[in-house]
Amino acid sequence: MPVRHQGNDPSAEIPAAGEAAKGRCPSAGMFGGLSGKLLWLTVVFIMLAEILIFFPSVASMRLRWLQERLNTAAAAAIVIDGLQPIELPRALQKETLEATGTKAIVLRKEGTSRLLATTDMPTSVDESYDLTDVPPLTAIRDALDTLIFGGGRMIRVYGPVGDTKVGVEVVMKDRPLRTAMFAYSRNVLMLSVLISLFTATLIFFAINRLLIGPIRRLTGSMQQFSSDPENPAHVYIGDGGRDELAVAGRNLTSMQMELQKTLKQQKNLAALGLAVSKINHDMRNILASAQLMSDRLVDVDDPMVKSFAPKLLRTIDRAVGYTTEVLSYGKASESAPRRRHVRLLELTQDVRDMLAIDPQSGIEFIEQFAADLEVDADGEQLFRVIHNLTRNALQALTAPGEGGPGAVRRITVSAQRVGSVVSITVDDTGPGMPLKARQNLFAAFRGSARSGGTGLGLTIARELVLAHGGTIALVEKPTVGTQFRIEIPDRPVSLDDYRNRTHSEN
Repeated sequence: MPVRHQGNDPSAEIPAAGEAAKGRCPSAGMFGGLSGKLLWLTVVFIMLAEILIFFPSVASMRLRWLQERLNTAAAAAIVIDGLQPIELPRALQKETLEATGTKAIVLRKEGTSRLLATTDMPTSVDESYDLTDVPPLTAIRDALDTLIFGGGRMIRVYGPVGDTKVGVEVVMKDRPLRTAMFAYSRNVLMLSVLISLFTATLIFFAINRLLIGPIRRLTGSMQQFSSDPENPAHVYIGDGGRDELAVAGRNLTSMQMELQKTLKQQKNLAALGLAVSKINHDMRNILASAQLMSDRLVDVDDPMVKSFAPKLLRTIDRAVGYTTEVLSYGKASESAPRRRHVRLLELTQDVRDMLAIDPQSGIEFIEQFAADLEVDADGEQLFRVIHNLTRNALQALTAPGEGGPGAVRRITVSAQRVGSVVSITVDDTGPGMPLKARQNLFAAFRGSARSGGTGLGLTIARELVLAHGGTIALVEKPTVGTQFRIEIPDRPVSLDDYRNRTHSEN
């Protein structure tokens, strides 16, 4: 599969790493790649298997060769024995021994042994072999002994004649036996090489078609995709097979398509961040002007203005703070929490004022916790967390088609302290969170529960809670509505702070 190359990486100093980074795969040749290695490994493994088979095979060949010599000598011995009491002439004995390839023939019959033919009888015998019943390991050992040390020894071989009780014994040199064994070994070796090459070639082409070809397509697709991941033409298109490579191909296709979606989303987010940064610059100037004008409201001698002015100032201050942190959020992450002991009641009252729930809407905002409950947290960040959750709840309760006659519409913020952890629950009686929003919970631009939403509220809330070392989770409830639970632990107290606190109290 041809691979197109796009772009260069000048920082790649190591050739292999540079080739990989550029998406190029250096040619390994027919026998240098994976298929070539499999070919040679197949040849080696078959040769190893042939070696394991060779030892029993050559041992069996040796026994057959000896048995044939013994049978030939037995046939001659029976003929000679039938000529009794005539003694076989010396010349005829020599011809018989030469025909059988032996030095002496002995017939064992009825408990006696008779020397039927002999010439140049050796003074001693180096080895003796009984062919009556030879165990396999003994046969292999004797065959190796003949191959390695044989060739110049005199051996004695004896065994029965067929199924009779008559036995025959011959004395002979082992050189012809060793020569025959070497010839047999050479033939076995040549045949093994031919079989291994033929088998390896078949396996090579089969594996090359069934395994190496698809793997090359996969790697080629990966290299093309890495060179230009945004190009839809570089997405791998697999077949409809059921084997492991086909499954891997389908997974690769799914992963590449998902990665393209993610890259496109990240590109859109980068463009959105640039646009937000530009808007944020002008928004800060507008809010700064509004802040200056709002400061003058404090001097107005009107009871209504005096009651709303502090809340308006706090709201504008928060808006200015949010715009200041927009750029830091886009660059990296939220700033570290500036933790202190915050009274939760005052914070939730600010949230309720910020929501500005219309009294005619019939929506209740209930706080269920002790009035003196304090949370060790950054007040502004915790305000943003609770405000995001309660604002989502308010939007769900005021959505068109929700809250028919007699329906209970309520937002409840409850909290309790258990040891060093404060658990805060935001609950509503709305329609609940859709399945898509549940599947993409806390995912920006994907986890919105309403049309046109961005899902950033939950994403920001989760990041702020995690910065406090806490957790936020959607809680399953038996009734309708949505419930989130936030758990924020207190900061660990150092020994010096504990001593200073106890000393000041005393």
